Parts: sequence; structure tokens; C-alpha cells
Amino acid sequence: MHFTGRTWRPPYEAHSVIIQAACGCTYQKCRFCSLYKGEHFRMSPMEEFEEDLAEIKRFQPYARRIFWTGANPFAMSYENLKLRALTVRDYLIKCQTMAMFASIRDKEVWQLKKLRAMGINGLSIGTESGDDDTLALAGKGYTAADILEQCRKLDEAGIEYYFVYMTGLAGKGRGYWNAVNSAKLFSQLNPYFISVDSLTLFPDTELYRMEQEGRFVPAGEKERLEELQVFIKNLQIRTHLFADTSSNFYPVTAYLPKERELVVSELQYILDTVSGEEMAEYRRNLKSLG
Repeated sequence: MHFTGRTWRPPYEAHSVIIQAACGCTYQKCRFCSLYKGEHFRMSPMEEFEEDLAEIKRFQPYARRIFWTGANPFAMSYENLKLRALTVRDYLIKCQTMAMFASIRDKEVWQLKKLRAMGINGLSIGTESGDDDTLALAGKGYTAADILEQCRKLDEAGIEYYFVYMTGLAGKGRGYWNAVNSAKLFSQLNPYFISVDSLTLFPDTELYRMEQEGRFVPAGEKERLEELQVFIKNLQIRTHLFADTSSNFYPVTAYLPKERELVVSELQYILDTVSGEEMAEYRRNLKSLG
């Protein structure tokens, strides 16, 4: 298999077959991220892609879901995505879904519908926020209106997608409004689930340097849990919420709105019984998010 550089897949793709479609990141300007630092974006040549498919066919010929790695394989042109999707179907005749990371970038609805028909489905989108001030601070390169426009196209095309929300990203004192505005935006869309991370500053990120220079003040740990509560209270859609990655001090999962009050109460219990210092110590000892 032709894996090069950092190979990363979401926890919920643990049972998917993995193939490299690209390496590196097309953007590399998010101020909180250093995951693909120093790697140039590169699409896997079709020759390598086919060789890897042939190897997968030898060992897992009946694979039903395949995850294309790379920070944003969906940035490929429609024609390139089409070619690779059809090639997957040539090798893996039982494959039903080809999932991957995606960003908020423009594609036409007719293209999305055709890609969906070919099996491309399950886009993991690192929105991080739906609040314009927070998106600008994070250097995401798009606005809440852009998220709304592009994801409505995915809804129209019938493509399943997943959002990431990041507590603490807005900085001290801004978590409440980040949560309210993000929940308001997300509630106008149909993410199949929302994965929640909590900001962890690593030394090789721009946001860490901003913090060292006094230009960014991180939110405290209790404020982050309160932000998560506000986010959950304000979401007005049926969705699964997973706040159970290592970046979260206290892991919770919920099916909303059915389990809303239960998980809000659970978080309140932690706020009432665990000290902020204990939470901060957990964050200081977090060396990676893997």
C-alpha cells in the first residue's frame, strides 16, 4: 500500500478499508492545526491508486466501505473523483460507500448527485464552528454563509455528511456565542452526526504563538463544558453527538433531542464536582490527539 506522510482517519471509520487518495492538506492555514505541517498536498497517481485497490481486492474483496485518506480528497475535480470512484467499483464490486474528509468548497449539485450515485458518501467536514468571528480567528477561510450554501447542496444531492465542532476555539469569554451561533447554523442543515473536540494548543501552531504573545486567551476548562451545554441546548435537529475524543475532558455521547436533558445534566454534574485545576491538568498532559 502506498501510504506516505501522515495517514489519518476519524475514529468512526475504524472498520472501513483505508486507501490513500491524497496526502497533505490543500489549505494548511487553520491556526489551530499542525497535523499535516511540512507536507505538500499531493494526489496519489492513478497507477498507485489502482495498485492499492488490487491489493485490497486480494485481502478484502467484499469490502463495503472504503475511506480515502488525505486532508481533503474531495477537493479533487469532479472528473478526477469520478474516475477514482468508478475505478473502485471495478475492483471492489461489493463496495457501497466511499467516504473521505472534505472542506467547504464549491461543487455543482448535478456533480454531487452523480458522485453520490457512484458511491461517494460520508463526508467528514471540519467546520469547527458556525460563528463568523470564530471561523475568522481560526483562519478557516470561509464563513457561516458558505457552510450553509455548500451543505445545502449536499442535502439536495443526498450525500451524508458529518460536522466537527470545537469547544474553546472562540477563546475566553466567547464560548457562549460560538455555541449559540453554531447551533443556529447547524440546525438549518442535516449533519448525520456531530463530532465534538476541544481545543488543545500545540507549540507548532499559530494559535499557540498567539497565546504566547497575549493575542489569544484560551477558554478555561469549565467554560468549555458550559459551551458544550449551550451548544446541545440550542441544537434543533435530530442528530447523533459524539464528544468522546481524547481532547474532551469528560466524554459524552447523545442522540438529540431525545437525550438532551440527560447529557446536559451529566455535564452539569461534572461542572459541580470536578475542580477546574483537575481539568486543566488533564489538558496540560495531553500530548497528542491520536
